[in-house]
Amino acid sequence: MKKINIFYWICTGILIPALGIGSVFDVMSSPASVQVVTLLGYPAYLVPFLGVARILALIAVVTPKYPRLKEWAYAGLSFDIIGATYSQISLSSPFTYVVFPVIALLFCSCVVLSLSSENIINGSEQDMTF
Repeated sequence: MKKINIFYWICTGILIPALGIGSVFDVMSSPASVQVVTLLGYPAYLVPFLGVARILALIAVVTPKYPRLKEWAYAGLSFDIIGATYSQISLSSPFTYVVFPVIALLFCSCVVLSLSSENIINGSEQDMTF
């Protein structure tokens, strides 16, 4: 149980700065963020919205208690990362542009699996407190 908790926080600790730094730039509508999103074919006004949504999800992830909120936050982050990966692949972007979202999705999956493992070990289906 202790190893799973440590694994959860290591993966979460890697995931938060990986997504959080870019989210801050998205909220500020930095030219680089807007350029990437518009090259993918999305409108520029989507950049700050996605940045705020990611920051709120990351806050929910580190907030103690509220296990259902954490589940939804990780689901939202997963959808965001899968969408980013699909957008890059659909435009035949270089492999290096696809690697980061795949690695972020891997860490997100590891966190969700560690939450699931904790539930199985504790025998609780609904309480996912960390």
